[in-house]
Amino acid sequence: MSDKNIRSDDIKELYKVLLKLKTVEDCELLFEDLCTNKEIEQMASRIKAAKMLIEGNTYNGVIEKTDISSATLSRVSRCVKYGKGYTKFLK
Repeated sequence: MSDKNIRSDDIKELYKVLLKLKTVEDCELLFEDLCTNKEIEQMASRIKAAKMLIEGNTYNGVIEKTDISSATLSRVSRCVKYGKGYTKFLK
């Protein structure tokens, strides 16, 4: 098995674990073990930025309220426009 297949299997295992979460408390328990506080804060900022973009806020307004970098906001914006996850789960 190549490294890529191992990585793909590991990622699928992560998704399977996430599907077992049923409550906010479950999420808190797992994410506190799985991620650093900074990583959780960064993911939360991306969700907030995506919501704000969907609501029609400007880049400057989003950056002011989330304190994320323009590069990160650009990626979030691309995902809002062309991706499927943010629009499916945040609208």
